[in-house]
Amino acid sequence: MSSKPPIGLDSISALAFHIIVSKLTPCEAAAVACVSKRFKGWASDDSLWSLFCSQQLGLSSPVDPLGNPSASFKAAYGAWREAYSMYPWPLVLRVKNVWDRIKNWLSGNFPEALPTLRKGASEAELNELEKSLKVKLPLPTRVLYRFCDGQELCSDVSNTTASRNLCGLIGGYSYYNYLVNVYLLPLNGIIKETREMARLLKSTRPNYIVTAVSDYTEKMFFLDCEAGQLYVGTKNLITRREMMPCVPNELITTVHDSRSGSQQDAMLLWLEEHARRLENGIIKLREEGNLRSISLFPEEPPLCSVATTCGVQVRASAVFVPEFSDLMQEAEKYMFAYSIRMSLKPEGCFVHGMSFESCQLYWRHWIIKSNDNVVDDVNGEAVIGQFPLLRPGKKEFVYESCTPCHAAPGSIEGSFTFIPGRLADPKGGPFEVEVAKFPLVLPDYIF
Repeated sequence: MSSKPPIGLDSISALAFHIIVSKLTPCEAAAVACVSKRFKGWASDDSLWSLFCSQQLGLSSPVDPLGNPSASFKAAYGAWREAYSMYPWPLVLRVKNVWDRIKNWLSGNFPEALPTLRKGASEAELNELEKSLKVKLPLPTRVLYRFCDGQELCSDVSNTTASRNLCGLIGGYSYYNYLVNVYLLPLNGIIKETREMARLLKSTRPNYIVTAVSDYTEKMFFLDCEAGQLYVGTKNLITRREMMPCVPNELITTVHDSRSGSQQDAMLLWLEEHARRLENGIIKLREEGNLRSISLFPEEPPLCSVATTCGVQVRASAVFVPEFSDLMQEAEKYMFAYSIRMSLKPEGCFVHGMSFESCQLYWRHWIIKSNDNVVDDVNGEAVIGQFPLLRPGKKEFVYESCTPCHAAPGSIEGSFTFIPGRLADPKGGPFEVEVAKFPLVLPDYIF
């Protein structure tokens, strides 16, 4: 009868060392390796560095920052540290995390937008932008562009201009014939757009650069490189250089802490908040025909209201439209776009004690409030000239419109009048469907 060989003390020591060192940071593990040759050998174990790469960099295989295979996880970790040695490591990890989150969401939900993301910019390219525009980029923005140099919409991903231009990473909204779809500019686009806007604005703000725009409109975002705040232009951008901050000022930290890398500018905070909204389903894709895009109309309460009446479900939400807001005009100070999505439940509509397989909209009634004061009471036929016919299992009927609001917060609520069956062949008397109140609010983050 054979017996198992005893476990050597060296093996037990190595296991204990591995458990202890796995609780340390990579820098602390490297320091421990300097104690002795034995410790150095144990600290070089690639399973340990595989753990560090997974925990900090989210790597499942040993690759360098360019995606090239490395000889080991330890070599991969060293390549990452060397590539970003000029920046606080916690800031590098934070930026990598937000880009990973965004790319993971795109991969699962909007893969056609992935090819528009450019590879990271080099230090030389970032220095060239600073030299060309005579600015000093905040560290977080530099790191953001080291990981991804904005979006390249010149390469035709889908062979159709319309589809290509709806791949803006920030997304947008539409109403009537007005369409917004915002994408992040690459460095060469920043230089071009900043120079053009400086000419139009006769700018007295030399530290401002254009970082994001919409293809279809003059919606533009400006980064103040000195203060770290991100701004969006209003209706008075060209005439009065009017802008609004996009991120709460109190969150921006421009003082560098070398120990924690806690510096954060508006660009980093803005993208982190955008990633959170995508991941949590607060904003989603909108599909219209063959076109898909990120829609900024909220999909979750409390910004989105949901009400079901007699089997008809109505979802409604609004988004702030800064580029049509006029802060100098008291009556129409803030502009909001709103989206109404209506559908019929699978069981059809049940009204007047009977069940029907369809119903058609006839009338709308809106009550629009500002600071709890009624500012408009709208009654009229149809919605945007249409009388949608709802059937079970069909896609939502969606329509968008807009309304000014002289003071926020405000709200919209009301009802739709439907006819069972069809307007041309009614099966019963009209019935009202609730549109639950949804807010018109100035957001903390403006996209």
